[in-house]
Amino acid sequence: MTSFELISYIFAAAFFQLSVFGTLAFYRHWQVYQTMKSNLSEFAPELSCEPIVEDYSPDIIDEKQSVWTGLRKFRIDKKVFEDESQSICSFYLVPVDAQPLPIFKPGQFLTFELAVTDPVSKEGKKVIRCYSLSDRPGLDHYRVSIKRVLPPAGSQNLPTGLASNFFHDNVQQGEVLDVRSPNGHFFMEASNRPVVLIAGGIGITPMLSMLNTYLDTKNLREIWLFYGVRNSTDQAMKMHLEALAKEHSNFRLYICYSKPQQKDNLGIDYQHKGRVDISLLRLTLPLKPFQFYICGPRPMMETIVPALDEWGVPKENIHFEAFGPASLSKSAFKKPLKEGGKIDSPPVTVTFSGSGKSIPWDENSNSLLDFAEENDIDVESGCRAGGCGACQTTIEQGEVEYIQAPDFDPDPGCCLLCVSRPTRDLVLKI
Repeated sequence: MTSFELISYIFAAAFFQLSVFGTLAFYRHWQVYQTMKSNLSEFAPELSCEPIVEDYSPDIIDEKQSVWTGLRKFRIDKKVFEDESQSICSFYLVPVDAQPLPIFKPGQFLTFELAVTDPVSKEGKKVIRCYSLSDRPGLDHYRVSIKRVLPPAGSQNLPTGLASNFFHDNVQQGEVLDVRSPNGHFFMEASNRPVVLIAGGIGITPMLSMLNTYLDTKNLREIWLFYGVRNSTDQAMKMHLEALAKEHSNFRLYICYSKPQQKDNLGIDYQHKGRVDISLLRLTLPLKPFQFYICGPRPMMETIVPALDEWGVPKENIHFEAFGPASLSKSAFKKPLKEGGKIDSPPVTVTFSGSGKSIPWDENSNSLLDFAEENDIDVESGCRAGGCGACQTTIEQGEVEYIQAPDFDPDPGCCLLCVSRPTRDLVLKI
């Protein structure tokens, strides 16, 4: 055998081995692809044969019982603390008129009109606040779970949360409160699609309503909950969540502690040390067409929501709600700047007809409510997040744009000052 023939045999053998390995690798990848395709089709609603369960849907009940107009009297049936630090308290409300309660959508909220005493002026005032319903519909009561708001650490000179402290300190069993009908555009849609719930702090409250609703039905949609708190002291309804995870195979609980205590055991009390972020989601979640529902403080919303978009999650699959007046991030809605730092938009004047003031609009103002307050215009307000309707104002001339879709639907010819900005010269009846 010549040297040329030997080299040819070696190359032929090497080529044969590469061909075999390449074929095996392709076959394995093809099997993985087929498995992923099968998993996706299993959860895609257009391919699923499992009927959609809509036990909570208001479409199946008497429309006359779905809402009430104005304020309705509710009595506090009981108060229950939900965390070790007793900073979160659940209030169970039953209607004074003993009439049936309308079915709400899991994730919606109640609006309260409270008569409180201002801690500074010592004068009585009306305060309007919205709190998420934290249990499933169809019960003989409503439940809201409210966290006591304290000044930030090192800022004891700042005021505490007026309404939350009023609830904790003054609202006792037997107290009667004025409440508006359930409302809100942040709720879980009836579907078979797998769901990821992401909650930070007291943002767990609407997620509890969603969880309790779906896990109480025969719908076996896959549900993940990523719940971020500092440690076990701050975790709300710890035993309830753990019981749900043990009872329901389609529910996966993932607790994240940013500052666990010595008594907190990794793998038992919590599954991840740190905050809920996109890296954790990508490492933990399987490849499925999840619907994402997110509720939490501003830093969480400003990181996770855009990160999901960058990850490739379709925008229609991302649903979110920030809590608290300071939770709305409005910087993304500011007008673009020209070179030199000037706003690239025509000048706009806002006229407050009741006050007799016409003032050039300041593009640095977050909203018309902020702008009015900055110019000493007295405006009634409540949630400052488009939920309660307290700042609803008549538009006499001009138009506004909304920073975000409000949960409260304003009357025709009116706007909500807290989540709107002028698009051209504007005249408001205040």
